[in-house]
Amino acid sequence: MTRYVVYDVFTDTPFGGNQLAVFPDGEGVRDSDLQKVAAEFNFSEVVFVYPPDDLRHTARLRIFTPTMEIPFAGHPLIGSAVALSKLGFPSDMTLETGAGPIICEVTGDRAAFVTTNPLTRADEPAVDLVASVLGIAASEIDTQTHRPVQAGVGLTFTFVRLTDRAALSRCAPDTTAMKQARDMHPASLDFATFAYVQDGDNIHARMFAPLDNIPEDPATGSAAAALAALLRDVTGTDQTLTIHQGDDMGRPAIIHAQADASAVRITGAACQTMEGRLVI
Repeated sequence: MTRYVVYDVFTDTPFGGNQLAVFPDGEGVRDSDLQKVAAEFNFSEVVFVYPPDDLRHTARLRIFTPTMEIPFAGHPLIGSAVALSKLGFPSDMTLETGAGPIICEVTGDRAAFVTTNPLTRADEPAVDLVASVLGIAASEIDTQTHRPVQAGVGLTFTFVRLTDRAALSRCAPDTTAMKQARDMHPASLDFATFAYVQDGDNIHARMFAPLDNIPEDPATGSAAAALAALLRDVTGTDQTLTIHQGDDMGRPAIIHAQADASAVRITGAACQTMEGRLVI
């Protein structure tokens, strides 16, 4: 039997934020079962922890969505760091991911990680297409700061800036339009779309990836990191952002993101809600 723990991430309140299952002994699960276990949980991600390839590092993570293994994700890093710290790992750690080693630090129930992965940009999907994907009017997409753009620092999202909070609340993704967009603009995820509005340093956001079996994600740390890097790039100024996500789902989350010319830092809380054992 292999132990797992479940954390709610980017929240200090149970049943908020984003759920994460962590298997501290990934070697106890057969490789052929990893994807099946992730699909069984049906959380946005499940993490399996292994000894590091480089003994100077703390551990190696394999991260699975319900449909695929991914190289990098934010809330799995925050949640895994807090979980490993509670299990006796050092508070300063380096976690190996498919996107390279990531430096993390833990203080109590809060963790932070720093990524130096460069911002990459792919396509700029048409405004009308993105509006159809989100189920809103094209006039509700704000193109003054940037047009809809696919970008990432490890995983690629489609970033869409909206005109106001009401437009964000009205988003109702159309999977038919999203399939069309995915086929036109293939990326590491299937046109995962991060829609947001900005008021000063405060961001309100929603992330939709129904083609990856994530109808809506309550907290997306990798997208928060990419957004901070994107806004740093398009404005030319360092960013200190408080990102509110999950409110429209009833799972409020808060992600703190800082970006300068060389790195992005993501900070958030995590609280344990469950533990159990895999018996197969």
